[in-house]
Amino acid sequence: MAYFDAASAAPLHPVAREALAAALDEGWADPARLYREGRRARMLLDAAREAAAEAVGCRPDELSFTPSGTRALHSAVTGAAAGRRRTGRRLVLSAVEHSAVLHAAEAVPEGRVELVGVDRAGRVDAAEFAAALAPDTALAALQSANHEVGTVQPVAEVAAACREAGVPLLVDAAQSLAWGPVEGPWSLLAASAHKWGGPPGVGLLVVRKGTRYAAQEPPDERESGRAPGYPNLPAAVAAAASLRAVRERAAAEGARLSSLVDRIRARVPQLVPDTEVVGHGRLRLPHVVTFSCLYVDGEALLTELDAAGFSVSSGSSCTSDTLTPSHVLRAMGVLSEGNVRVSLPAGTPEAEVERFLDVLPEVVERVRARLGAPTGAPGASVSADSGAAAPDEGLEGLVVDTLGRRCPVPVIELAKVIGEVPVGGLVTVLSDDEAARLDVPAWCGMRGQEYVGERPAPRGTAYVVRRAN
Repeated sequence: MAYFDAASAAPLHPVAREALAAALDEGWADPARLYREGRRARMLLDAAREAAAEAVGCRPDELSFTPSGTRALHSAVTGAAAGRRRTGRRLVLSAVEHSAVLHAAEAVPEGRVELVGVDRAGRVDAAEFAAALAPDTALAALQSANHEVGTVQPVAEVAAACREAGVPLLVDAAQSLAWGPVEGPWSLLAASAHKWGGPPGVGLLVVRKGTRYAAQEPPDERESGRAPGYPNLPAAVAAAASLRAVRERAAAEGARLSSLVDRIRARVPQLVPDTEVVGHGRLRLPHVVTFSCLYVDGEALLTELDAAGFSVSSGSSCTSDTLTPSHVLRAMGVLSEGNVRVSLPAGTPEAEVERFLDVLPEVVERVRARLGAPTGAPGASVSADSGAAAPDEGLEGLVVDTLGRRCPVPVIELAKVIGEVPVGGLVTVLSDDEAARLDVPAWCGMRGQEYVGERPAPRGTAYVVRRAN
């Protein structure tokens, strides 16, 4: 198997394994105790904190180890919002923040969340973010790099604007910390060790001096009161040791993986028709590339790739338990169906990437054939069960009823019948699948057709398309 999902969890780094084993022998005692074993454990914990702080670029007493990156994000949002409750209850976030940030913000008592949009590459405009800050803003949050598409955000510019406005900025650095420190005068930072090859169950929470912060859990003397409970000292030691190890090779390995990602970005659209590579082509993480394929069920595609020996992930609506599009892809306005994220772990051989590129076209073709996807020019392949009908009362043009059918069926049926109307004619797709709101406009953009817009319908939503060619 070729494991291509490092953005979810990187394989355990050899240094982490060695440090974990050593710390299990030497760091099992309570580091708060004064006897010999406790002092030894405390020395290990202090050394781990200093190493992690050096990698982050903060003071050791500003950094706490938490049980996970998610817990670090939750604590950062709720603690900072509570610390500045007299200022206001407004939270300014990018629309593509990790769900942990979005959920924590929604849970802030009387909180008012304002989302700053992104462009089609998934990148925030720093000036637009700065304009969203107001006197009653308690907290701003901007990830350093997006977890689904790899786009790097203008954190330094936004952090400078936040400092000028007197607003603390929280940075989710989970995806980027392995490649280097986060620049700019940010106030809070969170990260997760399993993203860089450390053990799972260890997060970092940094609260810089001068930042108002009020922990929202019962008081505890450990970890500056920000992560109550007995620390997982061996895991913290392994996390810090592995972070230092990956940083030592970050420049060379990042350049190597970036060239492999460039190869995937360039060749996938050549090898697989009707495919859109998403995310910024230049301002991106070195190891992440995401693309979406028309007329493909994301879950079926991932299953086929797994059978072919590749472990990848997806932000597609078709792989979600809720059957709703990824909020990141939705904010970007890009195709959500058939979405594949490839994130290469350190040491990925070139040969494995080439094998992936050899296998992918056949896998996509097989999934498309199973779904009855059209081939050739628009209108060249029309299915008898396409659901097309004469114009309905209150609906425009040829109506395609896909109610009760999920992604990617609505655009498959649209593609089958678009050739049945004259140039300038209309096709209305009826759908109750939330993904159609993204996929129909995206299909129009990819196929050179005109998206007219959506209309309310007695059931579901009507998406109107004008044939342009």
